[in-house]
Amino acid sequence: MYAVITTGGKQYRVKEGDILFVERLQAGEGDTVEITDVLAVGEGEDLKVGTPFVDGAKAVLKVLSQGKAKKIVVFKYKAKKNYRRKQGHRQPFTKVAVEKIQA
Repeated sequence: MYAVITTGGKQYRVKEGDILFVERLQAGEGDTVEITDVLAVGEGEDLKVGTPFVDGAKAVLKVLSQGKAKKIVVFKYKAKKNYRRKQGHRQPFTKVAVEKIQA
C-alpha cells in the first residue's frame, strides 16, 4: 500500500519503510510527525482519492536527522553593463522514515 502525501508545498509518493528528504519540519531527531494531508491512499483497485484529502488517512513519519543540502550558486549577470551578483544558498531539509500509513 502506498500514499501520496503533501508537505512543504511538494507531493511525495511513499510506502512504509521509505526514507525521504522533505522541506524542513519543526521537529527534533527521533520525534514522530503525523501528516494528515493525504491526497491518495491504497493500491490498485483499492485506491482512495481524496477531494482534496482522504478523510481519516494519515502517514506517520519518524525524523532521522536535520540538515542542509549542498550549496548552489545564484549568479546574476548582464553583459556589457558591469552588473554581477553572486549569492550562495543551502536549502534546509529533514530526513524522515515512513513508519506507518493508516487509511
